[in-house]
Amino acid sequence: MKKSIFLTFFGLIILIGVLAGIKGLQIRSMIAQSEQFSPPPEVVTATQVATASWETFVTAVGSLEAVQGVIVTAEVTGKVVDIAFEAGSRVAAGNLLIQQDIEVEKAQLRSAESVAELARIEFNRTKKLLADKVIPQSDYDSGKAQLTQALAQTDNILAMIAKKTIRAPFAGRLGIRQVNLGQVIDEGQAIVSLQSLDPIFVNFLLPQQQLAQINTGLSVRVTSDSFPGKVFNSEITTISPEVDADTRNIRVQARLDNPDELLRAGMYVNVSVVLPAKQEVHIIPATAVLYAPYSDSVFVIEEKIGKDGSPAGKTVRQQFVRLGEKRGDFVAVISGLKAEEIVVSTGAFKLRNGQEVVIDNSLTPEFKLAPRPAES
Repeated sequence: MKKSIFLTFFGLIILIGVLAGIKGLQIRSMIAQSEQFSPPPEVVTATQVATASWETFVTAVGSLEAVQGVIVTAEVTGKVVDIAFEAGSRVAAGNLLIQQDIEVEKAQLRSAESVAELARIEFNRTKKLLADKVIPQSDYDSGKAQLTQALAQTDNILAMIAKKTIRAPFAGRLGIRQVNLGQVIDEGQAIVSLQSLDPIFVNFLLPQQQLAQINTGLSVRVTSDSFPGKVFNSEITTISPEVDADTRNIRVQARLDNPDELLRAGMYVNVSVVLPAKQEVHIIPATAVLYAPYSDSVFVIEEKIGKDGSPAGKTVRQQFVRLGEKRGDFVAVISGLKAEEIVVSTGAFKLRNGQEVVIDNSLTPEFKLAPRPAES
């Protein structure tokens, strides 16, 4: 009985040893295979680090101001008897806008003109009599004074009529009407806004440190979020002779052609002053960059050399870079890359350092400095 138990136990030990040996061989074989396994090369697109000459800018936020703009107001109190304009329309200089009631003034004018005509006749008569030495000089002087006074009264009434006949002081576009027919408007009451919008002024502030970089005549590019993708070109016309003592900013003004009157006074715009000097930069597509909080990086493609010294494919090396300004689809590289190095342009997120890659640029997107989406 004891011999049977011993044989059984011994047999189990031998079986366990055989199984352990087989499993060990399997594990060793798997480890050897994993060491020899290499993943297939990743397909990527690639581009060369380019050198470009970029324009340099001074940027600011500006506001638009009409070259001429006023709120047309009443000079004297009177009743509105005629409104001769349509809100939002264009008017020429001198066009009638509002006519106030002038019936009283017209009656006074007829009376004053009659008095002036009589004074003129009397003066002409005394002038002849003085030449014949029939009347003294004092009568002549009195007649002349009466004529002058009568003409002055006529001019005074005409001036009152002119004040009640409100005309456009200059050509421009009218705003919203603020008076109604039959309304009695007081002195200084607003009637309508009148703005001359072509050309239009662009006012913006620059810090005093940039004063040496700007001068009149420099090109200015203006953009507005009201017209995405549209650039309005102008140039600096005026630089204020004084610097604001509180902010140390200097006021700059540009004159902008606005023939379609797309831009309106009071709008804010983005302003870029184009400086004469250009900047030489290394640029790569923005899609080539792996952005990270600790540092941005790109993958540089290098030739892999086999044991016999011949090319054995391509691998990637992660390279940390310092980036500069971004324009369109490109970003400037301040440091970390050299001109003509090859970097992965798309698909960098799926790579790791030292991984083999295959370049396929058949589906490479077109990178532009000023991209315009088809939907825009």
